[in-house]
Amino acid sequence: MQKNNLTQLINQVEQPTRTVDSASLLNRQYTLAKEMSLLFFILLMLIGCSPPSTPESTEPTSIKLMTHNSFAISEEVLAEFETMYNVKVDLLLSGDTGAALNQAILSKDTPLADVFFGVDNSFLSRALENQIFEPYNSPMLSAIPDALELDGRHHLLPVDYGDVCLNYDKSWFAKKGIAPPTTLEDLIEPEYASLVVVENPATSSPGLSFLLTTIAHFGEDGYLDYWQKLDNNDVLVVDSWNEAYYVEFSRYEGTRPLVVSYATSPPAEVLFSEEPLDDAPTASVLGDEACFRQIEFVGILVGTKQRALSEKLIDFMLDQRFQEDIPLNMFVFPANETSALPELFEQYGEQPANPASLSPSKISTNREAWINAWTETVLR
Repeated sequence: MQKNNLTQLINQVEQPTRTVDSASLLNRQYTLAKEMSLLFFILLMLIGCSPPSTPESTEPTSIKLMTHNSFAISEEVLAEFETMYNVKVDLLLSGDTGAALNQAILSKDTPLADVFFGVDNSFLSRALENQIFEPYNSPMLSAIPDALELDGRHHLLPVDYGDVCLNYDKSWFAKKGIAPPTTLEDLIEPEYASLVVVENPATSSPGLSFLLTTIAHFGEDGYLDYWQKLDNNDVLVVDSWNEAYYVEFSRYEGTRPLVVSYATSPPAEVLFSEEPLDDAPTASVLGDEACFRQIEFVGILVGTKQRALSEKLIDFMLDQRFQEDIPLNMFVFPANETSALPELFEQYGEQPANPASLSPSKISTNREAWINAWTETVLR
């Protein structure tokens, strides 16, 4: 009904009643009742036809993930979490693991982030001693092997693991007719003189892991003697993995066919090769206690104002979608044992049967003393 008709009806209803006979009055009341009912019906129709009010769109909540510079995950995977919870994940890349952890410790009264990823077993005790993480018993831990759960109170939860090992250039050894080494002891034999490059444990994470490998294998009373023999066999020490691998390693036109790297370097070589490869050009020395297993953890920083979302982020990082994206981005193995591995890892990602290990507390207590003693022996 048009607006003018509505106005006429309303005006009609509001006209003063004239003096009439009872029959006319009854007829008038009946007519008014019908008109009021019609007016009420029309108003209801107009209200029902009006467009519903739309709620204002809400901006996504922000959550900060503090981590080391080597953190990498596919954008679409992270976007799935953001869409699922209407949240924006801000990555705070903070240097290598040690530097990032130092920042987190120094800022614990006013935390820089909500969640921290990247503490490994060589820094685990230090992180726990400084009480910067809140415990969280994620339901996803049921899919994580007990051997990877080094913190029984769940302040830090395992996300991935990998092995630091010696890698060798397969073609170099084939051309020279020399068998690649299979144990740490082989490296001090004359045929391997001037063939090994390692990283300084004071400046490099894989360098520290290789030092820990020798301590676990030869003991605190024997590792310095071993390093003295390595030094006598002309071991080369450089500051970083990048320099060791891409400058000194014979695979990249260096002179050393043995380099401290990772057991997952061979699949990385295949993936990133400019030319298609039928086989990995490098392999790892996987003998008894010749590698050191690194485990990386995630935890909720004390003082977060996003506790519920922090829990959701950790659950997501431990679930299959995130876990199966880890190998080809960070070249380590997923902690979730239900996760499928990419074919490249199935084919070339070997794992040592018996990696070396040391307790996190022992590492924390002795790390600096071990490094100083190594420096006096090898870099004097």
